[in-house]
Amino acid sequence: MKVKSQFYHSVSIGNLKLDGNLFLAPVAGYSDCAFRHLCKRGGADFSYTEMVSAEALVRGSDKTHDLMIRSSNEKSYAVQIFGGEAQTVSKAAVIVAQKVSPEVIDINAGCPVPKIIKTGAGSALTRDPERLFDIVKQTKKSLEDAGNDIPVTVKIRSGWDSNLLTWKEAAKAALEAGAAAITLHPRTRAQGYEGKADWMLLKELVQLINKQIPIFASGDIFSAENALTCFEQTGVDGVMFARGAIGNPFIFAETRHFLLTGEKYSTMPNVRISAGMEELDILINLKGELTACREMRKRFCAYSKGLDNASQMRSAIVSANTRSDYLAIFSEYI
Repeated sequence: MKVKSQFYHSVSIGNLKLDGNLFLAPVAGYSDCAFRHLCKRGGADFSYTEMVSAEALVRGSDKTHDLMIRSSNEKSYAVQIFGGEAQTVSKAAVIVAQKVSPEVIDINAGCPVPKIIKTGAGSALTRDPERLFDIVKQTKKSLEDAGNDIPVTVKIRSGWDSNLLTWKEAAKAALEAGAAAITLHPRTRAQGYEGKADWMLLKELVQLINKQIPIFASGDIFSAENALTCFEQTGVDGVMFARGAIGNPFIFAETRHFLLTGEKYSTMPNVRISAGMEELDILINLKGELTACREMRKRFCAYSKGLDNASQMRSAIVSANTRSDYLAIFSEYI
């Protein structure tokens, strides 16, 4: 196979220069500091927190802080926030900058979940480019007024439904407002996570923006081969792994190796399970054993995928309450 090393390269987001272009996407319920720690060790060049409510930040909710904690091995990371009002989002961004000083603040304009949309946030913003413009513009200004030069980026969807595709207008609004990068998940709000992502929209977006700022791809990137195909077909500057990284935080190193050498390899099961135990230990230190073990149930179900007797393991995982429970379940691999 011909080596496709030209697709793995450094990329800049505003004043931030990253050595590579394989990212962990913001994944609700997964992208906490424990999982990001594993993804960084597994080769991720940059990671995003799960989305944090701007309204909750402005109200002073203590729960938001846990979502934004920087992992111990992250030199740089992004905090993603969501909200439907420019004043609230801009205030929240300043709070984020003061509390955790991320290298990037990302605005979610793509989440398809109804409870997010009804507040005017998430993919409701892709449908309302003028509001998206105001949010990005005011957020940048508020950060600058507070003495922060943190780049502001945006993640959008292709549109509301197949009859209302507004990604082009949303992207133009974000660019004009000063966004430092745009990520497109080329599914509509109506699709949610079903159906197929339309990567040809990514190619059109790359052509539309014409290298003024980086364009990143999200959606249907589950393997090194998917990443290569996306780069080849679309010309994007970087790709994000979301569901593809769950259960295998080493997918970034696997993909980088594939892009640089043309050689495929899969991380050994014992290495993945050991990573899961490390993730559990980080969560235990943060939240206590019982809470951590319960949160890890769905994650260990993903780690167990493809193992011998995986279905029996999952039956035991869903009732695991202690670290010892997990050690017993995965004793063959530890």
